[in-house]
Amino acid sequence: MAHARQSIRDNIVSTVSGLSTTGQRVFRNRVYPMGESKLPGLLVYTESEEIEPSTITPPRTQMRRMNVVIEAYVKAVSNYDETLDTISQQVEEALSADSTRNDLAKDTRILSFESEFSGEGDQPVAVGRMSIEVVYATLENAVSQSV
Repeated sequence: MAHARQSIRDNIVSTVSGLSTTGQRVFRNRVYPMGESKLPGLLVYTESEEIEPSTITPPRTQMRRMNVVIEAYVKAVSNYDETLDTISQQVEEALSADSTRNDLAKDTRILSFESEFSGEGDQPVAVGRMSIEVVYATLENAVSQSV
């Protein structure tokens, strides 16, 4: 079985796939740059995770706070900030429809949004970066299952 972290991330990818602005252009990695044919599109990845034991007796229950990043990429000559806002709205509304990620998590919260713009190339590229916190719990000896 996959780590609970992967299952939650897969749920998020599935949740934001098929949005009207980005469609199926949702990718799980951030190693390679987004090609023009993949824009507008989303990247979904885990940035970090904090783990705290919440019980003393082994196997301990671990409360986990995972920071998932969703980056929206847009390439256009105008209205790129409006397009980022539209994508952000669609992502936020899709995620809020199920804060438990299909019972894999205790809660999902959107923490922040940042944007940056680059004028290099023939058209500007705008990137909106959403930081999402997902709180979930596992047993230390069974991290493939949320409890």
